[in-house]
Amino acid sequence: MNSEKAEKKRQDELQAVTRMIEIYCRGKHGHNITLCKDCQKLMDYARSRIKYCPFMESKSFCSNCKVHCYSPDMKVKIKEVMRYSGPRIMFCHPIMCIKHALTSLKAKLKI
Repeated sequence: MNSEKAEKKRQDELQAVTRMIEIYCRGKHGHNITLCKDCQKLMDYARSRIKYCPFMESKSFCSNCKVHCYSPDMKVKIKEVMRYSGPRIMFCHPIMCIKHALTSLKAKLKI
């Protein structure tokens, strides 16, 4: 895979996690424009993980990766965000959600 495709995947993953954390923070903490301190910390952590991921060329999304690089406490937090935001993201970002589902399905069928 070329670096342009890997970078596109990286940007798609960043967009997905950003939108999910925003939905979570808005719903759970009432923050509409900016994230609360805890959600911003999680966002910064997730971005750093995605930015420096050595497996970007061979994986689809973090949820499909065989190596989970999040620290245990951040893993718990991101799972909570995904559980809350997952069912709600379809209403806010339906096209992104459909693309994410298709990409994840393709990756799972290759395994």
